Amino acid sequence: MPVVSLREITAETVRAICELEPHRAQDGFVAPNAVSIAQAHFNSAAVFRAVYADEAPVGFIMWRPGDDGASCFLWRFMIDKHHQGKGYGRETIALWLKSLPSQGYELARLSYLPGDGGPHGFYLAQGFRDTGETRANGERLMELAL
Repeated sequence: MPVVSLREITAETVRAICELEPHRAQDGFVAPNAVSIAQAHFNSAAVFRAVYADEAPVGFIMWRPGDDGASCFLWRFMIDKHHQGKGYGRETIALWLKSLPSQGYELARLSYLPGDGGPHGFYLAQGFRDTGETRANGERLMELAL
């Protein structure tokens, strides 16, 4: 299996990352990577990385500290439609979660939009649990104690 890594996005790689996209059925569940990168540039706390499998760009992940200082919020995550089902998503989330305790985080949080083709089952399989909270925009919250 290729080695999955998280890498900074550079001027040389940004176009390739922006061209990655989910399956059509997943379009409504995650913003385009170009929008995420633009939003990150206006939020100084945001951290974003490209997901690579060996030397091939396969996805995108973005997170930020939670308002409480003890949690980290997974803001965006996607694996390109051509690379789903290969374990890269699981590996990416595992890498991200493993990095959090050394940064002082005790809890990983995320939100998702419910619906067919959505990420809820994937996040459950990674150990996240529903909190029962729903945001005003309909997104439901999940968390995982680290």
